[in-house]
Amino acid sequence: MATDIQISIVGSAGDGTIAAGEILRGALAGMGYKVISFDVYPPEIRGFGKCIARMRITTEQAYSLKHKSDVLVSLDDSHAIPHADEVRECGAVIYERGSIVQLPEGGHMSAHIGPGQLPYPVPIRELSEKSTGANRSRNIVVLGFLAGLLKLPAEAFQKAIAKKFKRKAAAAEAGEAAFRAGQDFAAQTFKLDDVLFGPPVSTVVAGATVEMISGNAAIVRGALDAGIDTFFGYPITPATSIMERLATEMPKRGGRLLQTEDEIAAISAVVGAGFAGARAATSTSGPGLSLMAEMLGMGVIGEVPSVVFVSQRGGPSTGMPTKTEQSDLHMAVYGGHGDAPRIVIAPTNVDGCYRCGGKAFEMAEAYQTPVIVLIDLYLSNRYETVVFPSRPPFEADTNRKPGKLAAGAQYKRFALTADHISPRAIPGEKGNMHVVTGLEHNELGRPNDSAEMHEAMSRKRHEKLKAALRHPDFTHFKRFGDEGPVDVGVISWGSTFGECLEAMIKARGEGIRCAAMKVVMLSPFPTHGVTAFMTDCKQVLVPELNYQGQFANLLQANVARPVTRLNRVSGEPMKVEDILDEIRRLAGRKAAQKAA
Repeated sequence: MATDIQISIVGSAGDGTIAAGEILRGALAGMGYKVISFDVYPPEIRGFGKCIARMRITTEQAYSLKHKSDVLVSLDDSHAIPHADEVRECGAVIYERGSIVQLPEGGHMSAHIGPGQLPYPVPIRELSEKSTGANRSRNIVVLGFLAGLLKLPAEAFQKAIAKKFKRKAAAAEAGEAAFRAGQDFAAQTFKLDDVLFGPPVSTVVAGATVEMISGNAAIVRGALDAGIDTFFGYPITPATSIMERLATEMPKRGGRLLQTEDEIAAISAVVGAGFAGARAATSTSGPGLSLMAEMLGMGVIGEVPSVVFVSQRGGPSTGMPTKTEQSDLHMAVYGGHGDAPRIVIAPTNVDGCYRCGGKAFEMAEAYQTPVIVLIDLYLSNRYETVVFPSRPPFEADTNRKPGKLAAGAQYKRFALTADHISPRAIPGEKGNMHVVTGLEHNELGRPNDSAEMHEAMSRKRHEKLKAALRHPDFTHFKRFGDEGPVDVGVISWGSTFGECLEAMIKARGEGIRCAAMKVVMLSPFPTHGVTAFMTDCKQVLVPELNYQGQFANLLQANVARPVTRLNRVSGEPMKVEDILDEIRRLAGRKAAQKAA
């Protein structure tokens, strides 16, 4: 029996909602299931605001969260009630049976359960207090109830609880007691719903390892496996955990990390370290990237390898720090003064975060330029089960080294070559003295603002990046679904592609000829491959999480073809159903969908 179950846990900050989700996904991933998980945090201080731990558990590969959950667990009815209608028909709603305070009319979850939903009232607080002497373990009680109700092995949960509280023996002991209390109560509960777990299916390749990991953690692992030497950063949501994880791991591998006073200092230090030959990076979000624009230009004109990990959030300005958006694409590709081309890549899932996180350093060195890895809050905080290869798939050194100079010859750091990429010496190498400046310069690096030299150097900085479209062992773009002519083609980028892929699969199941393409290399743009795909499509749909349709703008700037835009700025991931409805409309299948 195939498993495809989505569980949502909703509570207030301080209820342990996110911790419960972490334990649950850890237990299920440890059992061999594939898991996609995304947590929602409040912008308010501790004790206020809504938290949601939402995860989809499958035996076959899934690509996004579902619009409707199979199970909703309420740790705080005031926050969970608005999500009651997100439970599918015949789905389960688990909630606190009684209240110790008088509630206003409609203030209890029982008043909001739909006629097709199945209620499971549980004395959560009472079970927590009886088993641990306090109500702080209510989140673990519901995990025990879930495990007992769904016939899941306790061992996997006990292992996950022990891991979560490995430095807190008393908390681990209380967690195990609360889990058993919930599980014992479930044994007395008659199961009403049709939520069933089939056995997991192992697909692990020999020598590989499977881990449950977030997008930011995957970025970190990719950077470490690529041999990052130095990191400079300033905390900013939702990129902060990249720096925090590197601060823990880099010293173990001989690397160095410094928290700078601001983002300007961070990018300045990265460019300086790149000039000195280090593999250097920083991480930020939209407001920080704005501050980095001038020094990114220095990296471009100085042809200095440097990497910037950018996790987008709702904007502009401070905007919505804890909400997701894909609205920094224009800034990543075009942001800066003058003609300042750079490489911009955008992974579409957590595995892609790992691969882009490592490949960015290869590209920065190979093409002597800043590389921006563009993700967003949804992808930063999303957890997936990822299969890691036995050996890191990244080159340790892709620098083009200068050969031995002829007697009396001067080293030309910015030599004009056939492929526009110059031999690059590291400062201090004998016989390769050179200058790097922010001024326009000649081949030796000395200031020169003649029309001819500026034209030649501008061409060099742009043309050399075209080679990145052939960078080895990197997925620049990829097509999925029907081959040949199709009724609707969906083109997307970043975290939204998972929802697009799910929608395309559903559309094909309804008999619509449909295909989807993800574009990972955003700058330089893979015009040839995207044009070939669009030629096969009667209609082209471009879904993305911004108001303007920034990727659609980029697409149409490179391919002169009309597209249909589907833009959302809700602060939440795109809904598969919204994309599917638009595919149906473009394919002329709206009536058929209603009839079904």
